[in-house]
Amino acid sequence: MKNEDRYLKFVRWSDEDKLYVGYCPDLFPWGGVCHAATEEEAFGLLCGLVREEVSELSRAKKRMPKPMTRPMREAVPA
Repeated sequence: MKNEDRYLKFVRWSDEDKLYVGYCPDLFPWGGVCHAATEEEAFGLLCGLVREEVSELSRAKKRMPKPMTRPMREAVPA
């Protein structure tokens, strides 16, 4: 598992912006960090930003934030 895979990333529709917005609360606690016309595009942008942030923290030898945010429910196989 890559370090960036430890952080919850999600995309949701914003009625206000009329776009999909990407979030990663553990790395960017101030809110949405990217916008796009489709869910897939927003998620791709979000993954790139998370990858950049994790890489920059590693390069600067800074401590990684502890992954704390979890989905409300865990998926249970049927």
